[in-house]
Amino acid sequence: MNTNSVEIIPDEQKHFLDELQKLLEQQIRFARQGNVNEIEGLSKQASFFVGKIARSGILESPEFQSHREHLRKLYKDLYLALTAQQAENAKELSQVRKGKKTIAAYGGNI
Repeated sequence: MNTNSVEIIPDEQKHFLDELQKLLEQQIRFARQGNVNEIEGLSKQASFFVGKIARSGILESPEFQSHREHLRKLYKDLYLALTAQQAENAKELSQVRKGKKTIAAYGGNI
């Protein structure tokens, strides 16, 4: 396959897909743990592989359909994990704000 005057061999294409898959799985794990800093770092690495994959067009070929579907599922899982983490953070922030209001009310009555 030749794109942008760069020959990408099938083994290298598979490597790009495998690496992206690993990074997405790690991001999902970190999202479930609430480790946003790690997710951010991994997303930069994932962007590199997404660019390589997009430029090569490998996901468009029928032989990589199962990879495409698996990556789609991983992205969906990552989205759900991040959404859950965002909801948890919002809940915790709300509790902190309530606590601050309570402390302010007690402080004003002393």
